[in-house]
Amino acid sequence: MHQDILSSIRVDAEAPIDIHTRLYIGGQWRDASDGSAFPVADPATGRELATVASAALEDARDAVDAAQASFAGWAALRPRERGEILRNCFEAIMASREQLARLITLENGKALPDSRAEIAYAAEFFRWNAEEAVRNIGQISRSPSGTGRIVVTHKPAGIALLVTPWNYPAAMGTRKIAPALAAGCPVVIKPASETPLTMLALMPLLERAGVPAGVVNVIPSRRSGPVVDSILRDPRVRVVSFTGSTEVGRTLLKSAAHGVVNPAMELGGNAPFVVLEDADVDAAVEGAVMAKMRNLGEACTAANRFYVHQTVHDAFSRKLAERLGAMRMGNGLEEGVEVGTLVNAQTLEKVETLVADAIGRGARALTGGQRQPGPGFYYPPTVLVDVPRDALCFHEEIFGPVAAISSFRDESDIVELCNDTEYGLVAYLYTRDLKRGMALAEKLDFGMIGLNRGIVSDPAAPFGGMKQSGIGREGAHEGLMEFLETQYLSTDW
Repeated sequence: MHQDILSSIRVDAEAPIDIHTRLYIGGQWRDASDGSAFPVADPATGRELATVASAALEDARDAVDAAQASFAGWAALRPRERGEILRNCFEAIMASREQLARLITLENGKALPDSRAEIAYAAEFFRWNAEEAVRNIGQISRSPSGTGRIVVTHKPAGIALLVTPWNYPAAMGTRKIAPALAAGCPVVIKPASETPLTMLALMPLLERAGVPAGVVNVIPSRRSGPVVDSILRDPRVRVVSFTGSTEVGRTLLKSAAHGVVNPAMELGGNAPFVVLEDADVDAAVEGAVMAKMRNLGEACTAANRFYVHQTVHDAFSRKLAERLGAMRMGNGLEEGVEVGTLVNAQTLEKVETLVADAIGRGARALTGGQRQPGPGFYYPPTVLVDVPRDALCFHEEIFGPVAAISSFRDESDIVELCNDTEYGLVAYLYTRDLKRGMALAEKLDFGMIGLNRGIVSDPAAPFGGMKQSGIGREGAHEGLMEFLETQYLSTDW
């Protein structure tokens, strides 16, 4: 029998939350067909939280069967009906936000303030897409030749496979589930093995909100490659939405090509954070704290490399080091803790390696720079200065609380420095001159720009990147369109 961790996250007797550790297929909880399971641990303590069912290929087929069985009925609902159910999902998640936040911290390690912010963000995708469900708008026009009418409509694409990462256990799933459901598509979701509990905990809430059985199916699995590949080769699956590394994204694109499955890919990033000489340094520091330390730096949108004009470099670096060095680190469940633990040993080792490489090339640590003793995968907020531009941390995602800073002299160098990467997800830019900032932003090859802002993510905005940072967009109206097929009808009257 799977371990029950309900008592570990109960906030009070009046507000329990149901935690399941089995597969969720067709509205039913079930063990894996071969009985296999895997452990989920608390990264802050190493304590095993639960044993979760690990889906096999047979379970993947059953999940697609369940989604297909629900498709016609869900797609046939009036858009307003789907919208009302999505609004109910928003309300249900917000009613359990504290319990869900504590669960995220338990399995992911991030501090409660980050987890609470994630739940609010995750719920907002349901509220936004409750409104988008009624905005599947087509068009009618007269053909230029005058011989007919062009009628364009949008149909639900079909079953969507959703593959989500561990860094945002709730939000990366709801950002995909909500627009898919708004469009009329059922989904099969494969959450990350490090953090499957949050997605499983959302299912009873969606049930109570009115989502019919089979419309959302959750299949955690440690056999991710074969399971996902088998689903992508099922001709009934028409969309794959993935958030994760570019390396894995390339593999999924190859599998998707077999059935010409429509891909929506949100992949890696290498975000530059530019501070021009006329910037408000204090505002830039506050923006840097958000862009770097949100989610402990474990985010594709995290500022990865800082380019600061030489005239403000010292002031900016000193103030940023003071802010980050004062942040309280500890078990994320403790109130007042701002910096929790990284998710696993692999992530911690990567951060250590990148910092050691930078220091070995001449960088200096103004604060942090050394891992903390365990248990737990703790690494302190770190500010590195004099980082040479050939340091690995300027070319790889750090995915940790490390701000690597390099100074520059001429603005003419900035565009080349920022664009010198295969990635193009997000860039941050600080200047008091809005005209100058807008002109510079237009030259940057990134899907999103934070101009005098340290956060760009918003359910109402199109989230996504250029180059090898992805294909397509999530959020806004564009997010809905990823799950719709365009149909053209030629007629006359």
